[in-house]
Amino acid sequence: MKSKFKIKGLDCANCAAELERAINKIEGINSASISFMTEKLEIEYDESRKNEVLEKVKKVIKKEEPDVKLEEI
Repeated sequence: MKSKFKIKGLDCANCAAELERAINKIEGINSASISFMTEKLEIEYDESRKNEVLEKVKKVIKKEEPDVKLEEI
């Protein structure tokens, strides 16, 4: 399953790359990509683990970039 999010508050492209790497390490994530220019995060994951995966994504974002806000689109 794929989900797209608006990701607000990223300071730089390097921060986006670091966050993308961290999200890709989450168990249950098949792929994740962040576009710094469009402020979008797209993740592909196992549909049966949706809630678990999304909670982990939010925790990683809060840990890595505490000022970043995530909104599903």
